[in-house]
Amino acid sequence: MANFTVWKFDDPGAADRAFTAVKGGERDGLVKVVDHAVVSWPEGAKKPDTHGSHDDTAKASGWGAVWGLLLGALFFLPVLGAAAGAAIAGITRSLSDVGITAKDIEQMKKEIVPGTSALFIVTEPIDPDRLAERLHGVDATLVSTNLTDAERRNLLEAFGQ
Repeated sequence: MANFTVWKFDDPGAADRAFTAVKGGERDGLVKVVDHAVVSWPEGAKKPDTHGSHDDTAKASGWGAVWGLLLGALFFLPVLGAAAGAAIAGITRSLSDVGITAKDIEQMKKEIVPGTSALFIVTEPIDPDRLAERLHGVDATLVSTNLTDAERRNLLEAFGQ
């Protein structure tokens, strides 16, 4: 089963650096990256910059559509009004299939602000302990995940949090 996690960093460039480390882990057979999106929001910018892999595998598995819905709901929909509320409700229903709730979206909106970055990543674990060793001490906050509570605790412990 694919694991979906969102990590927030207190530096607009840190998510890209963290993804580079994850890709190194993939090359070494520690993890399989299904897809990812990086959000970088420099101080003073009105909206964040976003980019990701969105390769054919991700498109085929539907993750490209998930990123579009999620990032649109987080950063590009108007904040006020009945139309925005209806749009977010519809998006939330669509995202619930991958374990993203309205509460998760609200938490992401609170955490990912100017001056930060975020790594949205879907992985299939191969050797999570060795990958965690490589990323141990990375200064990041786990904002959202579809992991069980026990898996979440193990992940945070592995990353020294």
